[in-house]
Amino acid sequence: MPGPIVLSSTYGGEDYDARREAKDWDMPGFDDAGWRPALEVSGPGGVLTSQQIPPIRVLHVYEPVKQTEPEPGILVYDLGQNFSGWPQITVSGPAGTTLKLIPGELLDSSGLVTQRSSGGPAYFSYTLKGNGEETWHPRFSYYGFRYLQVEGATGKVADDSGKPVILAMEGQFVHSSAPAVGTFSTSDDLFNRIHALIDAAIRSNTQSVLTDCPHREKLGWLEESHLLGAAIMYNFEVSRLYQKIAHDMSDSQLPNGLVPDIAPEYVTFDKGFRDSPEWGSAAVLDPWIAYHFYGDQQMLREHYDVMRRYVDYLSGRAQNGIISYGLGDWYDIGPGRPGESKLTSRGVTATAIYYLDLTVLKKVATLLGHEKDAQKYRDLAETVRKQFNARLFHADTSEYDTGSQTANAMPLAVGLVSENRRAAVLENLVRDIRRHNNHVTAGDVGFHFVVQALTEGGRSDVLYDMLRRTDSPSYGYQLAQGATTLTEAWDTDPRSSQNHFMLGHAEEWFYRGLAGIDFDLSRPVPEQIQIRPAAVGNIQSAQASYKSALGTIVSKWKRHGQTLQVEVTIPPNALARVYIPAKQATSVRENGKVLKHANGLTLLQAAPGQVICELDSGTYHFEVEQ
Repeated sequence: MPGPIVLSSTYGGEDYDARREAKDWDMPGFDDAGWRPALEVSGPGGVLTSQQIPPIRVLHVYEPVKQTEPEPGILVYDLGQNFSGWPQITVSGPAGTTLKLIPGELLDSSGLVTQRSSGGPAYFSYTLKGNGEETWHPRFSYYGFRYLQVEGATGKVADDSGKPVILAMEGQFVHSSAPAVGTFSTSDDLFNRIHALIDAAIRSNTQSVLTDCPHREKLGWLEESHLLGAAIMYNFEVSRLYQKIAHDMSDSQLPNGLVPDIAPEYVTFDKGFRDSPEWGSAAVLDPWIAYHFYGDQQMLREHYDVMRRYVDYLSGRAQNGIISYGLGDWYDIGPGRPGESKLTSRGVTATAIYYLDLTVLKKVATLLGHEKDAQKYRDLAETVRKQFNARLFHADTSEYDTGSQTANAMPLAVGLVSENRRAAVLENLVRDIRRHNNHVTAGDVGFHFVVQALTEGGRSDVLYDMLRRTDSPSYGYQLAQGATTLTEAWDTDPRSSQNHFMLGHAEEWFYRGLAGIDFDLSRPVPEQIQIRPAAVGNIQSAQASYKSALGTIVSKWKRHGQTLQVEVTIPPNALARVYIPAKQATSVRENGKVLKHANGLTLLQAAPGQVICELDSGTYHFEVEQ
């Protein structure tokens, strides 16, 4: 028998006719004698398995903050926040009357909802059964939206038009119920708002896959899973989600070893949109990042062959160690509209990722006891490093390729730069950022490595200056333009998605750089937890916590006059190294004691600008005279 769901589409929306409802059809004991047997059809391939990840749930509800009627009979609700989900309405009216609900991220110049940024047509419709108050929301389709346009109804209870009356409307935020494990805050309100902007985008796109956006595509573009891996893992416990993504990549891998840019590969693209090393390398990098955070070798063992086959595929595409194809630094800021890389050659991004794959696979092979493979990938990595520097490094200027931010940051971050050149290349990266008035020019791929290179190079002061910008292009500009989630393009272009998390790399710096929690279970035990706070700029305080596999790690710092107060908590049965920003050990006290007399710590050394201690578990209170 026909049911009330007349149409349901991942991309188009859902139509529901309440007159066709069969009472309690989804409850035990329902008499389905009148239903026709299910029709068995072939699926897209793969093996049907039980659910592996936390369920997708309604985890927040937004009430309208504003209601307008830009045209007679058309109501527009502003929910105040862009999010992934669906509307829920409570309505009364005559049987057979239909409401049309159009979601969107933006309004046009006349105040109507536009789907220019999010793709359409997509809408929900509800046909009333006409028996008093009726409450409904879609069940099998969701969308990314802030605004909802309602046609065919009125918001006036006393209206005599005969139209259904909207009694209540809310937006239900639907995303993964993966537990939150991280917190971050700072005295700088702009940074707190940037954190919230990125967090909202991560939540919106954490579904059964890590989607690029919650509306027009909803596909698992893989570059985000490794480039934003740490940013996601500092905030949420996603070990099972990353296991599922690894299985998706395994299922999608072609016989020749290629891992497509999206997994599951629900649609087949061509050229760089199917085969780009910066995307497919998630097959190697995702399991390794998960191992960093969770310490479980199972994913490495299960997917070692996938990793090996993909790297061997890339090796077959390399010419004298260099790979020069793919999408490159997607959405960087160059001439014309964003898209494929404008400022950095594909040889830089593709080869640097290939080199990173080789170094990671060498470590994995060693860890799993595949010494012959480890030697193979060690030798190949050295060949790639030599070829990369021979062809792309300008020895006279100490910069790579075009000298762009991405071109210099990626070699620094992945270890391609010779030790005696690292300082000069880092200075060139900083110089280019300063030349652009502390603005970013790197895109989806490159900005991750800009953040990493500056953080590891001790230049959090530069990141501070970049993130404090409020003119275009910057996070601050997105906020100034009214964005409530991270946008696809740095300049909030209304033709691009207003809910993407692909540029959210600042989130990793908030935890790892500013608060200083650096966590890596692949390191030796005393080095697995490292805390290295960066008290930069005019920030007066910052704090973060992370519920790790070893227990909860906390790092707080606060300026008090000429004193910097640093508080850290190391979980039970763990060790940590703490890098205290101080000129000399004698200027540091722990709980009022000089370091050599403090309990639970060992003074390791004093390096320029920092004092390094090894801490047992517990909470420590440091004071640094500056």
